[in-house]
Amino acid sequence: MARAGAVADTPAQRIVDGAPGMDTVRRIAPDRAGAWRRINLGEDTMKLLRYGPAGQESPGLLDDDGHIRDLSQHVPDIDGNMLGADRLRALSKLDTSELPIVEGAPRLGPPVANPGKILGIGLSYADHAAEAGMDLPEEPIVFSKVPTALSGPNDPVMIPRGSEKTDWEVELAFVIGRQALYVEKDEALDYVAGYAVMNDVSERAYQLEGSGQFIKGKSFDTFAPMGPWLVTTDEVPSPMNLKLWLDRNGKRRQDSSTSNMVFAIDYLVSYLSGFMTLMPGDIITTGTPPGVGMGCKPPEFLEPGDVMSLGVEGLGEQKQDVVAWSAGG
Repeated sequence: MARAGAVADTPAQRIVDGAPGMDTVRRIAPDRAGAWRRINLGEDTMKLLRYGPAGQESPGLLDDDGHIRDLSQHVPDIDGNMLGADRLRALSKLDTSELPIVEGAPRLGPPVANPGKILGIGLSYADHAAEAGMDLPEEPIVFSKVPTALSGPNDPVMIPRGSEKTDWEVELAFVIGRQALYVEKDEALDYVAGYAVMNDVSERAYQLEGSGQFIKGKSFDTFAPMGPWLVTTDEVPSPMNLKLWLDRNGKRRQDSSTSNMVFAIDYLVSYLSGFMTLMPGDIITTGTPPGVGMGCKPPEFLEPGDVMSLGVEGLGEQKQDVVAWSAGG
């Protein structure tokens, strides 16, 4: 299994040239790749997905020709029960040409069903901390998004009633594949099942201006669009060197690389497992680079009618229409 690249474990190790280290941050302009276009990560790339109406999704995968293939005869769903290494290995050995093709372009749901936890990492890019006017943390800032925030990659994002500061955040997410408690860093990536795109939508007033914790600004319905698929770890040899980007209304807002993250994925798994048991299907979203609306001068926030397009290299794209809150969604 691939190991993370040479990314230091602490801000003191990661940022070594100048305060606050902004000159050391390397930007990489990402290539655009359509969410339905095959991205060549290997000969037998396995992209797991869930398709169908919300709450009624079926399991599937994307084949090498960009067709959705149904997996219902092999697994009941894509969830923590089937994300272990043995189950994933069995799926990878299927002859995809014999799986039923799903016709048309069905809605895609989040690629993982019923996560027990969605954990977020705050201020994990040095330049994002700077634009937010916050000090770079010495250890990860950890917060939760409730599972009801999870939505499909192209579902509308709903602005909460009365919100004036709903913001965007493109992120790399990873999903736990086996129970993890007190995991050593050099074994940590063995506990990861795969990687996906996440938009960590955030309401800044709820998050930062009231009392309490970040969870209030992170957990509204539709605030965790995930997917379009879960790419297994063997097909992502360098998770700490992936381009990621986000456009609002066709204008590039975020443009960076996971190589700029302060805390590497193996470190995050080990760190988090020292405070709680991570279970198969749990989702960890690793933080966002600079370019969020809160960091604009003056600040800019999402409005009904906006369109967000975002992606992570090799993991696909998302596109969301922004809508006003309405009863019933």
